[in-house]
Amino acid sequence: MDLDFLTEEVKKLARQTGEFLKKERLSFDRSRVEQKAAHDYVSYVDKASEKRIVERLHELLPEAGFIAEEGSGSLEEQEYCWVVDPLDGTSNYIHDCTPYCVSIALRNREEILLGVVYECGREELFWAHKNSRAYLNGKEICVSDQSVLDQSFIELGFPYKAEDYRSFALGLIQDLYGHVGGLRLMGAAAAEICYIAAGRFEARVEAFIGPWDIAAAYIILKQAGGKMTGFDGNPDCLVAKEVFASNGKVHEELLKVIQRRKNLLKNE
Repeated sequence: MDLDFLTEEVKKLARQTGEFLKKERLSFDRSRVEQKAAHDYVSYVDKASEKRIVERLHELLPEAGFIAEEGSGSLEEQEYCWVVDPLDGTSNYIHDCTPYCVSIALRNREEILLGVVYECGREELFWAHKNSRAYLNGKEICVSDQSVLDQSFIELGFPYKAEDYRSFALGLIQDLYGHVGGLRLMGAAAAEICYIAAGRFEARVEAFIGPWDIAAAYIILKQAGGKMTGFDGNPDCLVAKEVFASNGKVHEELLKVIQRRKNLLKNE
């Protein structure tokens, strides 16, 4: 498998899809937005974007299966599988906010082989494959050297399952607010993990997250020197519901904070 060739083709596709998203945003019709669950939305643009991506990826690698957020395929027995989020940050997109992005990854049964994330608002294309470094618009990127939690810039994700996550989220804010360099809530997991890969943030914490949200960003972060685990510290996080990404240097200290907060909730 020629990962250089496939990555180049996926980069082109991600950019093209991003341009489609931006063009559609100029005449976006909020009346055509559907609600999948409480405060969890999908638009006609998500679906059109996914259709375009799936068609092109099938041309590139006909033998590969798909798992995509809006329903194209599922994890099956194929040797290869594309993992696609056609529009990560749908709520941001609906409200004409950034970031929002296109996220495409290819995996086999053991690992992620390549990942491409195109953040539309800043026109930033992140990519990596298993034999490469991580790149942003053609320039190599790496995680920050920050190892002091008190000076770390931390991203939080608030999933739509508010009732299941509220106690932990509020507790984590209590643990971190005023004890880290800053907290931010941005609303697009794939882009935000790439921001860690680029050295802009030190960590990100969120639960109830899908594989399409993190698969591409996972390999970009890994090739940039970062780390991703479940809240339990398990590195097999691509099927986890609780995902913690970092520059690797604050990982263990922040993981202790996360686990301590979870233990407190268990004992309440």
